[in-house]
Amino acid sequence: MKAAPEKAMKQSTRATFAPGTRRRGDLIAAIGFLAPNLLGFLVFTVIPVLFSLVVSFSNWRLQRTVPFHWVGFANFHELFGSEEFWLYAANTIYLMIGIPVGIAGSLVLALLLNQKLRGMIVYRTLFYLPSFTSGVALFILWKALYNPEYGPLNWMINTAMHSLHIPGHAPQWLSSTHNLAGMPVEHPGFDVKQVGLGARDAILLMGIWAGIGGGNMLLYLAGLSNIPPELYEASQLDGAGKWATFRHITWPQLAPTTFFIVIMSVIGGLQGGFEQARVMTGNGGPAGTTTTLSYYIYTRAFEQFQIGYASAIAWVLFVVILVGTLINWKFGSQHAEG
Repeated sequence: MKAAPEKAMKQSTRATFAPGTRRRGDLIAAIGFLAPNLLGFLVFTVIPVLFSLVVSFSNWRLQRTVPFHWVGFANFHELFGSEEFWLYAANTIYLMIGIPVGIAGSLVLALLLNQKLRGMIVYRTLFYLPSFTSGVALFILWKALYNPEYGPLNWMINTAMHSLHIPGHAPQWLSSTHNLAGMPVEHPGFDVKQVGLGARDAILLMGIWAGIGGGNMLLYLAGLSNIPPELYEASQLDGAGKWATFRHITWPQLAPTTFFIVIMSVIGGLQGGFEQARVMTGNGGPAGTTTTLSYYIYTRAFEQFQIGYASAIAWVLFVVILVGTLINWKFGSQHAEG
C-alpha cells in the first residue's frame, strides 16, 4: 500500500521538473525581463519609423491653415527636383571627405601608442581625453578657435604671414562661404570665385581632429593587442622590415576592425552635421553652406512645419545609408575575411 503514494510522488516530481516545463518557465521569465526594453523599442522606434513612412505620402503640416490630404509620391518628386536638396546632399558628402584621413590618422596614432615604452598609458589617456568632453562643449571651443578677430588660430596664421612677408590675410572660417572644392552657394557645381577656406573646411578639419584620437584609435589599439606575437617573431626571423611586417601581418590582421570602423564612420557621416550647424555656424550658415541632410530634416519639420516633406527626406536618407552599408558590407567583408 505504501508503494502507490511513493510512485505517484515521483511521477509528480518528474512532471514538475520536466525539460519542457522548465523551458516554458525560462521563456516566460525572459520575456518578463525583456518586456520593458521591447516595449520601449516598439513605442519609441518602430511605431515612429512606420508613422514617418505613412506621413511621407501626405502634406501634413503643423499649421491649421493647411488642410491635410494624401499626396502620394509628390513629396519625393518635389524633393528630387529641388536644387536645395542636392546642395545639402553635396554639403553632407563634402564633410565626409575627412573620414579616410581620420581613419588613417587613428591607425597611425594607434601604432605609435602601441609601443612598449614607459609612460605610454599616460599618452593614451591624454589623446583620448577630449572624447570625454561633451560634443557641444567641443563645438563651442572650436568656434572660439576659429574666430577671425581674436581666435588663436588666425592669430598664429597672421603672425606667420607677417613674419614671412606673405601678402593677404587669414581665412574667415565659419563666416565664409569659400571652400576648397569651389562649390557655389546657390546650386551644386563649381565656381572658381568660391575656392578658398571657409565654414565647410573648418568643420571638416575639426572632424578630422576629433576622429583621430577618439574611439577609432581605441578600436585599433584593441585590434593590435589581439594580433598573435608569434607572427611578429616569425617575421623577424625571416628578416622582414617594418613596412613588410605592417603590410603582410598588421594590416591584414586589422582588416575586420577597419571594416567595422568604415561602416560606422560612413553611417555617422551621412547622419551627422546637425550639432555643428546648430552650434557653430548659426543655423547652417553662412548661406546654408554647412547645412547637411540631417539639419535640413530639422528645419523642414520644426521650423517650416512641413512634417510630410521632412519625413520624405528622412526616408531618402535612410535608403542612401542602407545602400551604402550594403555596398561596404559586400566588398569590405570579403576583404576582412580574406
